[in-house]
Amino acid sequence: MANSKDLHPPSPIGRAQAIHPRVLCLAGATATGKSEVALLLAEQLGGEIISVDSMQVYRGLDIGTAKPSSADRRRVPHHLIDVADLDEAFDAAQFARLAHQAVREIHRRGRLPILCGGTGLYFKAFVDGLGDAPPADAAVRAELEATPLIELLHELEERDPAAFAKIDRQNPRRVIRAIEVIRLTGKPFSAQRADWSGADEKSAPPFFSLARESSDLHNRINGRVDKMFERGLVEETKHLLSQGLAENKFALQAIGYRQVVEHLRGELDLAATVELVKVRTRQFAKRQMTWFRKYAKVKWIDCAARDNAVALSERIAALIGRK
Repeated sequence: MANSKDLHPPSPIGRAQAIHPRVLCLAGATATGKSEVALLLAEQLGGEIISVDSMQVYRGLDIGTAKPSSADRRRVPHHLIDVADLDEAFDAAQFARLAHQAVREIHRRGRLPILCGGTGLYFKAFVDGLGDAPPADAAVRAELEATPLIELLHELEERDPAAFAKIDRQNPRRVIRAIEVIRLTGKPFSAQRADWSGADEKSAPPFFSLARESSDLHNRINGRVDKMFERGLVEETKHLLSQGLAENKFALQAIGYRQVVEHLRGELDLAATVELVKVRTRQFAKRQMTWFRKYAKVKWIDCAARDNAVALSERIAALIGRK
C-alpha cells in the first residue's frame, strides 16, 4: 500500500469534508472510465482509492489489467494493488479483510476511502459480507483444481441447480468455490451466500456505477485492447510465464493474458488473438453489468460518449452533496 501520509496531508475542514460519506463506491464495467473519475473525485474530496479488481492484486499483471500508472499513484494513493505474488491464490475473503483494514487507515488520516473497480464479488464481500460459507480447504481445493471443468459443472448442476443456473460457467474459480462449499457443508452453495440485493439502505455506502451505451462501450473496449498490445502485452506475458503465470489458475483467468498464452503456444496468430481478447472483454463487461444491476442500492450514472471524466466526477460529487 502507498504511504499516503507522507504524500498527501489530511484534507482541511471545508465543503469537501462536510459532504464526505464514510466510504464511497464507484463501479462499472471495464472501459467505462471509472478509474479516471475516481482519481478526480479523490482529488476533489480528499480521498484515497481502494482498487476493487481481482487481477490488479497480482504483482506483474500490469498492462493487461490496466493497472494505474505510477503518475496516477503519485496523484492519489492507491491500495490493494500488487499485494499478491503470482504463486499465491487471492479471494474475496482476503479482499474484504484488507479493504476494511485500508478503510480504517484512510479514516485515521481524515480522508475518504473510494472503492473503485469492476469485481462485483469483491464489492459484495466488502458491503454485505460473504454469508456463512466456510473458509477454503487446501485438500478439497487441490482435488477440485485437478478435476476437469466439465465434470465440476455436472456435479454443480446435480447438487445445486440454483447456483448452476446463475454462476459464470466459464470461470473455474467460481465453480470450484461453489462445489468446495457444498462438499464441506453438505448444503447448497446458493443457500449460503449473503444477499447481494438486500443490504441495509441506512448502512450501505453511496454506491455509483457508470453505464454506457453498448456501441460506445464496445468502441472504448476495442481501443483499450489495441493500446494494450501496442504497449507490449505479448512481451509482458512472456516475462510472466517465466515467473510462474501458467501455474496460477487464478491469475491466468485474467482476460488478455490467457489468450496471449494460447498465441505463444501457437494456437492463434496475433491478429486473431487481438480480436479474441476484444470479444472476451466485451463478454466480460456484459457479465459485470449483470452483477451490478442485481444490487438495488446502485445509483446509475448514464454516460454519453461526449461526457468526459471531469463532468462525470462533478455529477457524482453533486449527488453526494445532496445526501
